[in-house]
Amino acid sequence: MAANYQIKIIALWIVFLLGILFHTQLGLMPLFHGLSVTESQKATSMNDISTIMWLMLGFFVLPMLAIIATVFTDSKRYRVWHFGLTVIYSILNFVHMLLDLLLPQVVWYQIALMLLLFLVGLLLNFVAYQWMKAPSSHHKSPDRLTASHP
Repeated sequence: MAANYQIKIIALWIVFLLGILFHTQLGLMPLFHGLSVTESQKATSMNDISTIMWLMLGFFVLPMLAIIATVFTDSKRYRVWHFGLTVIYSILNFVHMLLDLLLPQVVWYQIALMLLLFLVGLLLNFVAYQWMKAPSSHHKSPDRLTASHP
């Protein structure tokens, strides 16, 4: 099967984003059962956490933009930028997982999910690296350009 890196990358980013959503949902589920959730920072208003909210928005929007860009571009410059983005996300996920392991009460189902997301991220790194190193689709061999299609 021919490697279609763009489709693989898009699928992996979607799995990653779904995992982030589920990570958040798992963190909030105790509220639906009358239990409290772990607070990382005390806040009395949305202004107190607006920076965090903007950072979270950025963390979620960048992969969404990467999915869109991956659909529409095959440029070498984008491939290099995209690979760098995947590496940054893997580092951030690893750090997040380590910090959650240092909490007073470790929530192991969250750690399991974050480990899965980290592994998906490593696979995304690998595929993004392959795509970055692959020849551009603009440089097709002459025999492929002249081949007739049935």
